[in-house]
Amino acid sequence: MSRLLLPLVLLCALSPGQTRSSLNGAWRMDPARSDFGSGPVPVLRLDRIHIDGAHMKDTITQKLRSGREATYDMNYVIGGPESTNRPGGNRVKSTARWDGRDLVVDSTVYAFRVERIEDRWSVSADGKTLTLLRHMTGPLTTDQKIVSDRQ
Repeated sequence: MSRLLLPLVLLCALSPGQTRSSLNGAWRMDPARSDFGSGPVPVLRLDRIHIDGAHMKDTITQKLRSGREATYDMNYVIGGPESTNRPGGNRVKSTARWDGRDLVVDSTVYAFRVERIEDRWSVSADGKTLTLLRHMTGPLTTDQKIVSDRQ
């Protein structure tokens, strides 16, 4: 009987619904643990993430050293069709998908130049830290790491 039970237990442990992280909540960037590479460094970044089924909304508030502050929404359909957002008037087309516990968002930004961005969101095992690994390609290629704490 135990030979039959073990595969069932393993199958349940590997079900996709149980491997996804909970990104829901408010997350405040920790500048000391973040690395923006050659990009502009915000003094404040707050992500308010809400995932309901396949729909994700990330309300982002950022304040730059120049004092400029902006709040905008990014909406995605996880595992669904391409989403279009317009932060700061720029067109951003994105697809979102789960990769194990991580959420991956692939975007193309149409601004002064076309850039491609891969964002990989992961939550720590204790659920208190959100890490966003960003890889950008275009005229410049750079990597960023944004570490945020649950509020």
